[in-house]
Order: sequence, then structure tokens, then C-alpha cells
Amino acid sequence: MGQKNQMELEKNRAIKWFKDLRDVILNNFENLEHNQEFGKFRKNQPGKFDKQKTSRLNSKNINQGGGEMAIMRNGRLFEKVGVNISTVYGELSNEAIQMMTESKNLPHLKENPSFWASGISLVAHMQNPYLPAVHMNTRMFWTKGAWWFGGGADLNPCIEDPLDTKHFHTIQKEYCDKHDLRFYPKYKEWADKYFYVPHRMRNRGVGGIFFDEHNTGNWENDFAFVQDVGRAFLPAFTHIIEKKRHLDWNENDKALQLSHRGLYVEYNLIYDRGTKFGLSTGHDPDAVLMSLPPMASWS
Repeated sequence: MGQKNQMELEKNRAIKWFKDLRDVILNNFENLEHNQEFGKFRKNQPGKFDKQKTSRLNSKNINQGGGEMAIMRNGRLFEKVGVNISTVYGELSNEAIQMMTESKNLPHLKENPSFWASGISLVAHMQNPYLPAVHMNTRMFWTKGAWWFGGGADLNPCIEDPLDTKHFHTIQKEYCDKHDLRFYPKYKEWADKYFYVPHRMRNRGVGGIFFDEHNTGNWENDFAFVQDVGRAFLPAFTHIIEKKRHLDWNENDKALQLSHRGLYVEYNLIYDRGTKFGLSTGHDPDAVLMSLPPMASWS
């Protein structure tokens, strides 16, 4: 098989995986909604995902890919959750190159800014303040000079519970360790640094893993690792939901949640590289800003 055909095969496998993972997550979250018989919102209609096609337009208004945004709002468990998939391509501006890559890939990107990228992105904001918000994304990036994978997952509780934090990290480590015992400590440290909010001098949550430009030279091995990062998400997150979704809460708890969401908004709009990259490259702004909560507050 020629190198070009192999590359196209790899791209198509990545696209299919991100869609398959998205479908598994949507089904799981809708089942959680239907089975929710506790709490203040138990009489709500169970939440369902609304799907909408998204597109990316370049400066000449030419379509260069897109994807599908799936949003659930005002459910019994989920106040707002979005799960997006996309495949985009074109040429990167110098601004976009500076935003989305570490130094090792700058030279060839500046020489040839053509790119292709596909991935999945998820953010969930919960009705119950005792249930943590969560973020997960994985992606494959290809240029004429290199390819790599990126992504991760992190937990964002407004009311922290050490047992939840331990469980979330234990699952991340278990799936990372299948591939390389160095991955979890390396990518946990990266998450701690990446999700830090400098002007508040604190992290936006209790961490997880984060990685970018993951390329060991073996595409099959690296793709297998990224698949396991995706597979780790549901057991890491839904165990916490199942354990705590019956808990009652009051208005003081809700106020803590809304205040913490303010921190989340500040991070995503000021520092998050994915947000900056999506907006600077012309992707659908509603899809890029899917991560923002429906309500937040600042004291």
C-alpha cells in the first residue's frame, strides 16, 4: 500500500473512532437521564441530544470541513452537555500556528501550513452541585511534515470530594499504564500546568491528564493509546454520577457551583488553546463555545 493510501486509511479510521465514541457517550448519557429518579429535576422530561451540523469557512468563505454538534439542555441530571465531532482542513495562519503547537513543530508548519484535523470534544455541566463538571477531548492532527495526537480529560467539581478525585485519576492511570507507565505521571503533570488559571492562582479543577503532539513514531500504538483515553472517560466519570446523583442540595450549594463556573468560563475564554484555535480558524463559534455553561456568576 502506498504511503498516501496508508495515510488516508489512518485518517478514516480516526474519523470513524471519534464518531463511534461520540455515539457510545450520547447513548450512555441519555440512559442516565431516563434512569434519574432522584432530585429536584426528576419530573423534568429526560434530556435528549439535539444534533446540528457545523462548518468551517476560510477567509474566502470556502467550506473547509466541519462536523456535528450534539447538545443536551435542561435534563434531569445534565443542565448542559455538548459532545462535538469534527474534521477540518486547510491552511493555518501564523496566529493559529502559534496557538496550537509546541515549539518542536513550528518550523515545518511555518514552511508548509497545510493541515488536517479530526477529533471529539465533550463538556458536561450538571444540575446538582455535588456532581462535577467534566471535560474530555481527543484528536488527530496531520500536516505535510508530521502527525500527532492530543487530548485528555479533567474533572471540575465545585464541591470537591477526595474520593471522586482519586477514582477519576485511578481510571486515567489504569488506561494509560496499558501503554506506557510513563504516560500517566507525565500527562497528569501536563494537565496540572495546562489547566492552571494564572490570574486566580489556582487550577480550574482537580486535574486529570492532558497531552499534545503525542507521536512515538508508531501510529498504530499511538492510535490505540488515544482510543483508550476515550474509553477511560465513561468509567472514570459515570461512577461518580451513579454514586452521588441522589444527593440533595440547597441554594448555597448552587451559588458555589455558579461561582466555580465563572472560573471555568474565565479559563476557557482567556487561556484555552482549543478555544483560541477554533475561533481563529473560522470554525462555527457555537461549536467552539459549546464548553460554556448555561449560567455562571461572579461575586
